[in-house]
Amino acid sequence: MTKPSLPELLHAAVTAVGGTERPGQVAMAEAVAEVIDDGSHLLVQAGTGTGKSLGYLVPALAHGERVVVATATLALQRQLVERDLPRTVDALHPLMRRRPQFAMLKGRSNYLCLHRLHEGAPQEEEEGLFDQFEAAAPTSKLGQDLLRMRDWADETETGDRDDLTPGVSDRAWSQVSVSSRECLGASKCAYGAECFAEAARERAKLADVVVTNHALLAIDAIEGAPVLPQHEVLIVDEAHELVSRVTGVATGELTPGQVNRAVRRAAKLVNEKAADQLQTASEGFERLMELALPGRLEEVPEDLGYALMALRDAARTVITALGSTRDKSVQDEDAVRKQALASVESIHDVAERITNGSEYDVVWYERHDRFGASLRVAPMSVSGLLREKLFTERSVILTSATLKLGGDFNGVGASLGLAPEGTESDDAPQWKGLDVGSPFDYGKQGILYVAKHLARPGREGTRGDMLDELTELIEAAGGRTLGLFSSMRAAQSAAEELRERLDMPILLQGEETLGELIKGFAADAKTCLFGTLSLWQGVDVPGPSCQLVIMDKIPFPRPDDPLMSARQKAVDEAGGNGFMAVAATHAALLMAQGAGRLVRASGDRGVVAVLDPRLATARYGSYLRASLPDFWYTTDRNQARRSLAAIDAAAKAAEA
Repeated sequence: MTKPSLPELLHAAVTAVGGTERPGQVAMAEAVAEVIDDGSHLLVQAGTGTGKSLGYLVPALAHGERVVVATATLALQRQLVERDLPRTVDALHPLMRRRPQFAMLKGRSNYLCLHRLHEGAPQEEEEGLFDQFEAAAPTSKLGQDLLRMRDWADETETGDRDDLTPGVSDRAWSQVSVSSRECLGASKCAYGAECFAEAARERAKLADVVVTNHALLAIDAIEGAPVLPQHEVLIVDEAHELVSRVTGVATGELTPGQVNRAVRRAAKLVNEKAADQLQTASEGFERLMELALPGRLEEVPEDLGYALMALRDAARTVITALGSTRDKSVQDEDAVRKQALASVESIHDVAERITNGSEYDVVWYERHDRFGASLRVAPMSVSGLLREKLFTERSVILTSATLKLGGDFNGVGASLGLAPEGTESDDAPQWKGLDVGSPFDYGKQGILYVAKHLARPGREGTRGDMLDELTELIEAAGGRTLGLFSSMRAAQSAAEELRERLDMPILLQGEETLGELIKGFAADAKTCLFGTLSLWQGVDVPGPSCQLVIMDKIPFPRPDDPLMSARQKAVDEAGGNGFMAVAATHAALLMAQGAGRLVRASGDRGVVAVLDPRLATARYGSYLRASLPDFWYTTDRNQARRSLAAIDAAAKAAEA
């Protein structure tokens, strides 16, 4: 029997999921197959509606090597494991004569820990463990959640937090889960044979396709100890998120509360001298943090340097002492010891990293109204790390609806550690960029309107002219508006003001869970939804409920963002253009994602309105506009209002 061709396989898969074959999807599948065959790498931009998951799954399954698919959002992980993969495997099985296996794998803390559940969590003030079910009042929300999780533990097959519906708070989940550092290990744990996290790892080892998240991919790259099974092909979906997720995993933090917890956890398990040394170092660090002012520390001040060295040395002493001391009064000493060790090691590692001081790290203080001050350290760039760890020994396909910024892939490529496309060099990973377009006719379905007549936004203060413009546009649209704001303060003040001016429901992020807000927004055409960052990329509402997407201003990083400003300065000092490489790239990605909220289906019509004249007047405006979908472009305010009124009238007629 002849081997089935890629077009045959793709056709079978698309039919099985009830989709329509798209030219962009076919082009993507062929390109993916090609780079898997020759061991190179691909950045592929596939617009909404292309069907990109089948565009990479079918050629990857056809090739027969093990594949890891890493995504940024839970929604896409679920779609892959619950819908796309089962149907695709069923459709391809008769043609390929084999049935590829697939599995989901996440970090250990995402799984219920049976040891914690049955034996209790280490209690810091008392020795040994405490029963969190007895400690929490059964009538409290925490108590109810814990009892529900105990029942769920008997029926769940996965123990995966995301399979628990409705979900529970982080506080409740922390009572029944452990980090990889706190885990006793399957061989030492009484529940090792039934462990959910170990079972997920075993399933992943046997699977042909492993679906995971960006965070676990980052841990796999950074920690050096492999958590993902050996694989020949890596597919990174939602790849525009990868750099920020890897940065997050590579960021260290120290807070007084965290250090105090480590002191309490270790106190029972080490000799008095070691415990006192850590306690003294902790008090010195806490006194300094009370005076900490937010901002970057270009050099670590002398007093902070001494405090960190004291913490590092005391933590090292405790780690050594933890191995030898045994306290007979402590119950389940292994679990208590493991948690204490994890806490102290974490403090030692961050204190040592900042003390050693690397030119490639950025250190800063942050202040939070509720949690007080924290000291943070993050890599200046993760591009070198990604080049070294991601693009060796496997083919990598990175895909997203937004990878091509300002007309090419080199900006995103550089952030991933890739040399400009086409660079011939022995040590530069070979890659190509491909834009397979979109099934939507953006020029006919959408308008990009820039309010050129408005005053340039300042850093502070209300923008009266912007609020007037916002009011008129929403009135013309008859509601149906998703408002994307550059800060929570701007979203709140706009919501307050417009609730007074307009007779339309205005939902505000933070007043309800995101899922509930989006549901409410989609259910009623007159409703508007205002919010900030997670709305720029997390909203999928096709149809007449979202016909106007408003951006209050270009979402450049804040000038006082320590990490972004440090990255910008480093590019400038290396002879590059820091503003374009860092700030403009950041803004372009967010705007492309935000504008992508408008057209989600072939029948959608609407306007993306940017209430920041700089998009039309500044030199970098053309770069930002070239990063957006190819909408019809205007700065004519009357044209924008007429178009919105016509779209609203058509939607009302269709609803009637």
